Amino acid sequence: MTQLRLLTFSTLFPDSVRPNHGVFVENRLRHLVASGEVVSTVLAPVPWFPFTDPRFGAYAKFAAVPRFEARNGLAVHHPRYPVIPAIGMNVAPHLLYAFARPALARLIRGGLQFDAIDAHYLYPDGVAAVWLGRAFGKPVVMTARGSDVTELPDHPVPRRLIAGAIQAAAHLIGVSRSLCDRMIELGACPDNVTALRNGVDTRRFHPVDRDAARAALGLTRPTLISVGHLIPRKRNHLTIAALPFLPEWDFLIVGDGPERAALESQAAALGVAGRVRFAGVQPHDRLAQFYGAADAMVLASTREGWANVLLESMACGTPVVASNIPMNAEVVRAAAAGRIMREDTPEALATAVHDLFATPPDRAATRAYAEPFSWDATTAGQIAIFRGVTGIK
Repeated sequence: MTQLRLLTFSTLFPDSVRPNHGVFVENRLRHLVASGEVVSTVLAPVPWFPFTDPRFGAYAKFAAVPRFEARNGLAVHHPRYPVIPAIGMNVAPHLLYAFARPALARLIRGGLQFDAIDAHYLYPDGVAAVWLGRAFGKPVVMTARGSDVTELPDHPVPRRLIAGAIQAAAHLIGVSRSLCDRMIELGACPDNVTALRNGVDTRRFHPVDRDAARAALGLTRPTLISVGHLIPRKRNHLTIAALPFLPEWDFLIVGDGPERAALESQAAALGVAGRVRFAGVQPHDRLAQFYGAADAMVLASTREGWANVLLESMACGTPVVASNIPMNAEVVRAAAAGRIMREDTPEALATAVHDLFATPPDRAATRAYAEPFSWDATTAGQIAIFRGVTGIK
């Protein structure tokens, strides 16, 4: 069987400066390449910025990203492209394409060969990828991951460009059934859309010595945990607001972001600051210790594509409490997995926690629930799609 050669294209890809940025894209690709049927070169453009001085915050991190690096056996190229504040949303695909095209041309002159483009996130990445595919005569498979189809199409220019890319792509993947349905609403042919959920690496995320993990983290009371970027749509404020209804519980927040100061102020105002702890960003390889030490993981998001954190927590034996959105309901489908909140209120979140621990699931059962969600089926599905669009057997 002939090995497939892919160009993976996305601005959502980790680098040595931002190791957790887009790690879900890297994880899926790592498992795909591990099949032995696929090789891939990664083109992961980074916004251009001239200064690495930390005073410039996130922009300084962009400047520090190397132009090339090897990650987990993958060759990753980081060309730069300009980002224009205020009007950037409408012109982003054009700028991304304008600067990615010469970068890709240089790689091709240097000997790069590929059979198809594996693009992640429909806007601006997928739109630019479709244009690259047209320029270099290669089929493009686009993967929708969340707000690229649930939020961005609410804006006229992105909607028009996303619809055009959907029509031009050789195939479309959604990480949940609900995202696939949304792409069909945006004009995709149903036969051209496949749902391939994210998986969980059950070797990386596994039960740990719980007593040791709790001692290492200084946990002495029942503890809820959240893992992710501290932004409004993650709604960590709901969990903090639920703590007055959960007086015996503490809340451990893993991650960082622009909402941190507001969350700290909220905890102080509610008199629960002593029960809320901010652990900051943690390396991906350490997360199993945090999940394993907690009693339950909370994800109160307003929207998700496919929330990896839910399966990661379950694979560590820790059940979850999740908001009642379609994507979460696709993941949490049994008592051993956890509970779905009935409403988006602090009271409903507290009720879900109480309900979960009125008859707590055995942690081994929670782990067993997560085990079938390995990457194997997703990898097989991708291989079939890429062989189909390229005609390579």
